[in-house]
Amino acid sequence: MKNTVLHKANTRGHANHGWLNAYHSFSFASWYNPERVQFGTLRVLNDDTVAAGMGFGTHPHDNMEIITIPLEGDLAHKDSMGNSATIKTGDVQVMSAGTGIQHSEFNPNADLQTKLFQIWLFPKTRNVTPRYQQITLDATEQKNNFAQILSPNADDAGVWIHQDAWFHLADFDKDFSKTYELKKEGNGMYVFVISGTITVDGQELETRDGLGITDFETLDIKATSDAKFLLMEIPMEH
Repeated sequence: MKNTVLHKANTRGHANHGWLNAYHSFSFASWYNPERVQFGTLRVLNDDTVAAGMGFGTHPHDNMEIITIPLEGDLAHKDSMGNSATIKTGDVQVMSAGTGIQHSEFNPNADLQTKLFQIWLFPKTRNVTPRYQQITLDATEQKNNFAQILSPNADDAGVWIHQDAWFHLADFDKDFSKTYELKKEGNGMYVFVISGTITVDGQELETRDGLGITDFETLDIKATSDAKFLLMEIPMEH
């Protein structure tokens, strides 16, 4: 019997630092909610807007898989592995922090804000060698489809991480519906609506709502308006 947990957009943590306006689906920084620490291996889902010319100074991470999805504008990245790159809207970036990395991220544009999701997953294996990867997605593959953007397999579509997780981006027309089939038994799903409204097995979700689902094999997803959303299939234990 499937179980669900609904996180409405207006129940998220919120911190506006001026240069950064952040919404937290799970406990982060100064926002702590004991019922919202993680969903399985999904530890962080931050919905960030970074002001023009601003950003995050150099800071460390370890033993975390960090996925960044720009939604608007660009994000410049530098890290202790020697990577220096800019990710743009339509890209996806992943860092396996592993044994430890330092990185900085900033908005390189003087007159445009940057919007992004940053997602952290606990890894399957601790203390791996740190790695970095970024790709540009083909947005047309998301139209009325689940376009895979992340998996555990380097040979599959999208980026890969050290976890049995599969992420898909979708851009559905109003009234379009499609059934998602679980990739790995025992995994859960966290659905996050980027824009518009959808139903997941009849549960209504609006813009920036999140829904965690466990104990299922298939999910019927229907757009009740034009809608974009992110599907994150993840292990429930770490």
